[in-house]
Amino acid sequence: MLRKIRQAALLGVAALAVSGPAHSQKEQFIPMNGYWVGPYAAGGSGIFGGFIDYVNMLNARDGGINGVKITYEKCETEYNNARGVECYERTKKRGPTGASLIHPLSTGITYSLIDKGTADHIPIVSIGYGRTDAADGRVFPYVFPLITTYWSQATAMLKFIGQREGDRTEKLKDKKIVLIYHDSAYGKEPIPVLESQSKRFGYDLTTIAVAHPGNEQQAQWLRVRQIRPDWVILWGWGVMNPTALKAAARIGFPRNKIVGVWWSGAEEDVIPAGDAAKGYIAAGFNVSGANYPVIKQIEKFVYAKGKGEMEDDSRIGSIYYNRGVVFGIISTEAIRNAQQKYGKGMPMTGEQIRWGLEHLNIDDKKLKQLGATGFMQALKVSCMDHEGGGSVKFLQWDGRKWNPITDWIASDRATVRPMIEESAAKYAREKGITPRDCSKEG
Repeated sequence: MLRKIRQAALLGVAALAVSGPAHSQKEQFIPMNGYWVGPYAAGGSGIFGGFIDYVNMLNARDGGINGVKITYEKCETEYNNARGVECYERTKKRGPTGASLIHPLSTGITYSLIDKGTADHIPIVSIGYGRTDAADGRVFPYVFPLITTYWSQATAMLKFIGQREGDRTEKLKDKKIVLIYHDSAYGKEPIPVLESQSKRFGYDLTTIAVAHPGNEQQAQWLRVRQIRPDWVILWGWGVMNPTALKAAARIGFPRNKIVGVWWSGAEEDVIPAGDAAKGYIAAGFNVSGANYPVIKQIEKFVYAKGKGEMEDDSRIGSIYYNRGVVFGIISTEAIRNAQQKYGKGMPMTGEQIRWGLEHLNIDDKKLKQLGATGFMQALKVSCMDHEGGGSVKFLQWDGRKWNPITDWIASDRATVRPMIEESAAKYAREKGITPRDCSKEG
């Protein structure tokens, strides 16, 4: 399986060298710059698998978007910042109008591409990851940390823990919370808001870093045993996640007192841990399951014709796969939205798609049309707000599947939004950026 994935990734990179000039003028190019090899391959292959299958379904069922075929090429980043920038540079001018948008699928790569994407007028879309203060679209016009940011998720986690402790966040007073995090830009994202909230609610916060890739955690969990926290927040990725759950089991820490980030909450994160994962809880901005109309359409128009992206079709309907479908929905609806303004049935530029993203309104009616009711939360984006959602659902692993144990829990916007605006304003001053006046945006 790994050999096949590696071959596919290398073929995808090779294709970039030969297919550039051959694009039709009725095509919309989306780079698939991701990772199919290495310690984070489970996430990359699952998400880009769902993403690619969704656009292939639209091509097969609808002829693309209003007659504009969606094209794509893979480029292997290995979750490495330098490779991510290399893939961006290699793919940004492909297609008749250049790259539509970029999904870095890495907070570190996202940071590396913010200035480049802005200068090139190519939207950087970081769904559920990336730089949180980029939610202030006045300062970051080409960066879209859509659906829910890390800061929003952290406050929703605290709400959830508060509910478990007595139905309100005030019950966190004098509790001990340990954050075990991937020692990277991604892993450090929640620390400012967790520290801020610890002063507000009176809980004791300890942060413990885990070095990449995360398969050595004995020392970290020995510290957890010494601290004896009430709750552990796991901010992991890839092999770090099952390693953490196994380590927690060895020291006897209850898994139903561990709450994982949504990048620690997929089947690939728990199945390798076996019984050590039972009872573990994770946040999510999408659910698992194949019994949604949108997944049935993919099975009908893609897999029934033997053209599916996933080597292992049992992963269809998994958390990561469905997350990739969410990526596909948002990307293609932004393009469709742009066409409504700039030319139905025409390929869109990155600048036009930026407008489409900034005016996305995927409400309950639209979700039903897309076959995605209950699959993802509603989303409304604006010049001021490049997040657009902000809610989180919590899931618990029973040893076989993820079960939702809450409805959508809204983030603490009153806390998060001022922090976003303060951080974005500081960035604007440092970079000499004049924030946009949203009242003048069309």
